Amino acid sequence: MLRFAFHRLLTAIPVVLIAVTACFFILRLAPGGPFDMERALPPQILENLRAHYHLDQPLLAQYFSYLGGLVQGDLGPSFTSDDFSVSQQIMIGLPYTLILGGGAFLLAIVVGLAAGIYGALYQNKAPDYVIAGVIMIGLVVPNFLVAPVLQLVFGLKLDWLPVGGWGDGSPRFLVLPMVVLALPHAARISRLMRGSMIEVLNANFIRTARAKGIGARRMVLGHALRPALTPVVSYLGPAAGYLLTGSIVVEQIFGIPGIGRYFIQAALNRDYGMVLGTVVFYMILIVVLNLLVDLAYAWLDPKVRTR
Repeated sequence: MLRFAFHRLLTAIPVVLIAVTACFFILRLAPGGPFDMERALPPQILENLRAHYHLDQPLLAQYFSYLGGLVQGDLGPSFTSDDFSVSQQIMIGLPYTLILGGGAFLLAIVVGLAAGIYGALYQNKAPDYVIAGVIMIGLVVPNFLVAPVLQLVFGLKLDWLPVGGWGDGSPRFLVLPMVVLALPHAARISRLMRGSMIEVLNANFIRTARAKGIGARRMVLGHALRPALTPVVSYLGPAAGYLLTGSIVVEQIFGIPGIGRYFIQAALNRDYGMVLGTVVFYMILIVVLNLLVDLAYAWLDPKVRTR
């Protein structure tokens, strides 16, 4: 397992380097910049600003300087905030994003697995059709449409939950954004789990277990669950990435002070130092999550380690 993990880590390094390089040059070569305003700055002030942020250096020199800082955990300066660097702003918003994304991730896994198993056990029956209908809603309706509907119904009409903000961080403020984030991924996990569980339940070793008189609960949890989880686990890495990046929109809608709000404000202010730092941070986080999923996949299927 250690050899497998080390090999996966080595293959992730060039992926990170290529992605960082692409993001850096695309943002630096894109038209516009942090100092392009409706009223043009005097040339001397603009020159001083460019020198302060080392933008007067050749592009390759800026690139290697950025890589050097990145190795040390420095994501560079924010061009619109002298009080905090990009790394500091991300660390401020990270706890909110992790709580929201992590809670939605766990909710999607629990609901998706339960719905998938239940649908497989009642294949082509009424419960299966009801679950399939809910799944289709989760798949086809985007979260930026689901969010205001839930705010209107549960926040304004029924007055059960807050429509936004973080408040004191109590679960009441997190229910709606977590549900909005988790719904599409719970639907996908449910579909994967249902198909995989149906295939496993028709396998020979399950028929043998049934012939021996093993109960349905023990058969599902003790014999069918682990092999059925394989395709679900392979989806969890991208799902975690989608949840973290998808929280950008949800944080803006619900007014949660996470990384997403910093990213949107930076994009509006053309602060490509903050935009680049946020993209690189998300990208590295997604690579790490995919690495963890690969390890979990290898644990579920030992044959993967020999490939």
